Amino acid sequence: MKILIAEDERVSRRLLELTLSGWGHEVVVTEQGAGAWAVLEQEDPPSLAILDWMMPGMDGIEICRRVRQRANSSHTYIILLTAKSSKANIVEGLIAGANDYITKPFDRDELRARVNVGVTVLDLQQKLAGRVMELEEALGQVRVLQGILPICSYCKHVRDDKDYWQSVECYISEHSEAKFSHGICPKCYEAVIKPQLAERLSKSELAA
Repeated sequence: MKILIAEDERVSRRLLELTLSGWGHEVVVTEQGAGAWAVLEQEDPPSLAILDWMMPGMDGIEICRRVRQRANSSHTYIILLTAKSSKANIVEGLIAGANDYITKPFDRDELRARVNVGVTVLDLQQKLAGRVMELEEALGQVRVLQGILPICSYCKHVRDDKDYWQSVECYISEHSEAKFSHGICPKCYEAVIKPQLAERLSKSELAA
């Protein structure tokens, strides 16, 4: 997972970098909010960002707000890193758009747990987006018959939009997902099949 760190304190920044790298993540490090925002505006930004609340210039709260104003804001999971631990501060951060928070000085086990939650959420979002795309493609392939079809009064062939005449079953097969299985209705059985059977039976009796 590519993770962005935005932290102006050198020791905390380095500790975060070493910890996350040790867990196998690809880490992008910035020292100020402006730099973090520049990274998040790139074509392929990190999916998870750990942002220090208090930074020179643009702080973590402002970055959260900017990220959530974008159309694809749900693609970025944000964890605020803060020394503020009051309920009001936490609510403020979540309202601004943070997904989670962790207080300074951070505990390694807590950091791992919160990062893992973010990775899980992002993975689920990606799978859901894939399923939605598959569904949209499937719906796009559904073809619906509608309108008036010219049909011959005698042979029952229909005329398509290219002025070709073809059987009803061929037309429907080409313009929908319907498949045909052939059978004999009671009316045709009485009118066609039954007389043929009777004729064959009479011929066999005469031959005997």
